[in-house]
Amino acid sequence: MSRVLLFTGKGGVGKTTVAAATATLAARSGRRTLVLSTDTAHSLADALGVTAGDGPTEVAPGLHLYQVDTQKALERQWGELRDYARDVLADLGLDEITAEEITVLPGAEEVIALLELREQARDGRWDVIVVDCAPTAETLRLLALPEALDWHVNRLLPTGRRLLRALSPVVRRVAQVNVPEDRVLGAGERLHRSLMEVRELLTGPGASVRLVLTPEAVVLAEARRTLTSLSLYGYRVDAVIANRVFPAGGADPWRRGWVKAQTGHLAEIRQSFSPLPLHTVPYLDAEPVGADALAEVAEAVYGGTDPFAPPAGDPPLRITPEGELVLALPLAERSEVDLARKGDELIVTAGSHRRVLALPAALSRRRVREAVLRDGFLRVRFESGGPDD
Repeated sequence: MSRVLLFTGKGGVGKTTVAAATATLAARSGRRTLVLSTDTAHSLADALGVTAGDGPTEVAPGLHLYQVDTQKALERQWGELRDYARDVLADLGLDEITAEEITVLPGAEEVIALLELREQARDGRWDVIVVDCAPTAETLRLLALPEALDWHVNRLLPTGRRLLRALSPVVRRVAQVNVPEDRVLGAGERLHRSLMEVRELLTGPGASVRLVLTPEAVVLAEARRTLTSLSLYGYRVDAVIANRVFPAGGADPWRRGWVKAQTGHLAEIRQSFSPLPLHTVPYLDAEPVGADALAEVAEAVYGGTDPFAPPAGDPPLRITPEGELVLALPLAERSEVDLARKGDELIVTAGSHRRVLALPAALSRRRVREAVLRDGFLRVRFESGGPDD
């Protein structure tokens, strides 16, 4: 099984550099390594100082770079769906070029990159896969997509199939627009299954997220919210990396001010994210470009630790033998957390993010007795009986 490491953080904090450095270290330690990006603004090749190829390209011994060609992958993964959408738009009077442009769906590039990640992980070729993710807001939306899509597909698709079969003759006659055939719906179902396999991969025991930040108040505030949201959606965070830390020695008055401010922020980072390990990267005197410079960054980040060990501890969501549902919500405040019950589902809200949890059969017919948020964990206890009204 591949060890999958995802790097995310606020835009501009240096996550691409840290991701490329980690991948370089993995390859130099003898691991077959792939580094790819879900960020549409590809910059991994720039950080590595190389040119990307059409597929996974070896850019250093044992290190392969993959900057996904989303147009080719889009045709391969969503060909039937795009063809159908393009035909419908053409039936409505749009010219072929306009219809082609409109069917390039928003967010499709990031989704396709996730599907390509799944393909690479299934291939069994790689010991380590490093993913340079988009900035945090886009990453959270992307990682929440498979489960949200699963909720809608499971409820709407069976009914939708029956309705389409019944209404197809009427729609063709009245609107003169083709309705999707079974092969189109089948493509949608395959896409849905593929995204659920992506989620299974990224929430599994071999995958984890690393938060990259700089010791600044605004960046720290976003990183705190990101940790809570990632845990809400079931993704493990196994480390925090503070980038561009000013060295204290020999500082002039201007730099001493930065050192003092960063020292305070670093103390807050350690307190906020404990027990997660905190790695620091000094503010370098030159931009690290190329494998040798990135290897030095990786050495500074990880020191003598093993950055490729499996993540330790329990997953963010688990059910105890006593039937208690435990969801990690680190740094969440009670005022930000809400819990609702609807049928056999729990709806958990933390800040601006919400997750719908389908309860297992053992709990779906039992009422919620109490829910407590304490020490960064939401604990939901159930009692015998039917589901809540």
